[in-house]
Amino acid sequence: MYTVEITLKNNPIALSVQRKEQENAESLYREIANAINNGHPKILELTCEKQEGKKVSVLVSEISAAQVSEKSGSSANLGAGFVRG
Repeated sequence: MYTVEITLKNNPIALSVQRKEQENAESLYREIANAINNGHPKILELTCEKQEGKKVSVLVSEISAAQVSEKSGSSANLGAGFVRG
């Protein structure tokens, strides 16, 4: 399972959705990065493959970071590249 995590400006809590396949997670990451780069679409709706029915809509101009990480069984639920304390 792969997690795509989005950090919003002035918000300490990240939003995340999961993808079963790495290719799908990377594709979603590129979609988010392109939306940040060109400002279109204005609102990005994300769905989760792990929790059916989980959806979130995000104002693209408020996204400050995005990342993809692979969930491992021994993970302490820390996002790759981010330290939570």
